[in-house]
Amino acid sequence: MTKADIVNEISEKTGVEKIAVQATVEAFMKCIRNTMIEGKNVYLRGFGTFVVKKRAEKIGRNISKNTTVVIPAHYIPSFKPAKTFSDRVKRNVKTAEPEPKNND
Repeated sequence: MTKADIVNEISEKTGVEKIAVQATVEAFMKCIRNTMIEGKNVYLRGFGTFVVKKRAEKIGRNISKNTTVVIPAHYIPSFKPAKTFSDRVKRNVKTAEPEPKNND
């Protein structure tokens, strides 16, 4: 699902014009983005939490030059779904069954 799909679906379900819905969706995303850039988390009860996580410093390898590189500690955005949301996804989304192998 894309942002355009989200805008279309909200517009159809609410009767609000697509332009207004698009502006609202973009303002919502901008608000989350700016809050996380400030180092704060965003909590949406029943949906999940947009979390700013700290990654520790680590040693990486440049395989082509056969050298090690220090990757400094840094922060990354992350999303942690609410337990009720996560449980509903687990119940409703079925994993694909592996096809049986023919051993002819």
